[in-house]
Amino acid sequence: MRRDPLERPPCVVVIGVSGVGKTTVARLLARRLGVPFAEADDFHSPESVAKMAAGVPLTDADRETWLEAIGGWLRDRDRAGTGGVVPCSALRRRYRDVLRAACPDAFFVHLTARHEEVRRRMSGRSGHFMPRALLESQEATLEPLEAGERGGAVDAGPPPGVVVEAVLRLMAEAADDTNGEPEEPT
Repeated sequence: MRRDPLERPPCVVVIGVSGVGKTTVARLLARRLGVPFAEADDFHSPESVAKMAAGVPLTDADRETWLEAIGGWLRDRDRAGTGGVVPCSALRRRYRDVLRAACPDAFFVHLTARHEEVRRRMSGRSGHFMPRALLESQEATLEPLEAGERGGAVDAGPPPGVVVEAVLRLMAEAADDTNGEPEEPT
């Protein structure tokens, strides 16, 4: 049986391309939910950060340890009952599957925005290792959430507080949908 995402503190992964606002929204969401926050970028190896800073996309092998570490953080938060929020690109279903294997009740929020808006945001930020040049490769790699993946998409265009309210509504709707379904056998 899946746990209602609002029954106890949830584990939430805010996904999307670089520059869409994952970290901003995830920090605000964690604060609103009263749960721990972790920055997925902090789980990258120095070698991976250097590759991305040089404009070189990561390979799946580069991502494997990173995703497993994020999944471990989610699993630990879930087992402790504290919940947690982490912004993580998780652009492909198989990357989300790694996170879901570690934390089956994870809820995925896919932030979406127009290409021009994301480019504008990336141009306005400083001190981040991800160059605008990799935006196109991220957009090409992106696999939106599919049927059977817990979560949904939210427009990241409005101000962050409005986006967080939309995320909370999405989570509440998912909880209502879950509560109306018959329990899965154990």
